[in-house]
Amino acid sequence: MKDKVVVITGANTGIGKETARALAQKGARIAIGSRNTEKGEAAAAEIRAETGADVQNFALDLASFASIRAFAAEILARYDRIDVLVLNAGLILGERRLTDEGFEATFGVNHLGHFLLTELLLERVRASAPSRIVVVSSDAHRRARAGLDWDDLIQRNRYRWFDVYAESKLANNLDPRELARRLEGSGVTVNALHPGVVATEFARGGDLGGLRELAFKLAAPFLKTPAKGAATTIHVAASPDVTTTGAYFKDSQPVKPSRPARDDAAARRLWDESERLIAIKSA
Repeated sequence: MKDKVVVITGANTGIGKETARALAQKGARIAIGSRNTEKGEAAAAEIRAETGADVQNFALDLASFASIRAFAAEILARYDRIDVLVLNAGLILGERRLTDEGFEATFGVNHLGHFLLTELLLERVRASAPSRIVVVSSDAHRRARAGLDWDDLIQRNRYRWFDVYAESKLANNLDPRELARRLEGSGVTVNALHPGVVATEFARGGDLGGLRELAFKLAAPFLKTPAKGAATTIHVAASPDVTTTGAYFKDSQPVKPSRPARDDAAARRLWDESERLIAIKSA
């Protein structure tokens, strides 16, 4: 990883921060994208002091297309290559919220925001091949047993918080599957992964609220530490043993995702729908 450029979303805390730390220790140059710029700057400074690596923080709000475009422009201006793009940021919400463009926020941040960011950075990633795109998904995708609800993809008509999250994580499996197909032979690998159930700031800070948030807090001592939770991300991002593309990893090993996550027609449809939704709000 010496001098390779790694872009990581949501790396100011938790799994993302530990991924940034580990890859910086391996000699990579790290670009952190964080919504909370104060925490992002603190994380970058901490990792720089610890590793001596080039670690920079950039503002990134995945709930805002304007912020995503500004972040992408900064990355492209500063770095002449992107060797690894880690789509790590994510959220879970107890109540329905909207992104700046009016999309339901869980789907908007976990999938659509990352979809647009990847689209904006993809040519630089391709030009840097052999390169990697790593998507942090979750085994929560298995709860979406019926697949995505194409009649209500952006959750206008209902809001069942964990089902919405599960569908966003299913999208985090389908999208890399389709992107891997599109990039076949390019030298760019695209893989998704489950980090495990990790004690981080995820589901905190009022995102779930009430008893649900308390339950996550009480469970924290029994969950993986962020460093252990980052192990699979680090493996997929950096290990020379990872040569596959379009796969789903758990405990640093490829495993079979759910049946809906292996639906190639659904993956293509999600890609087309995502492009359509972004185009509507970008006109």
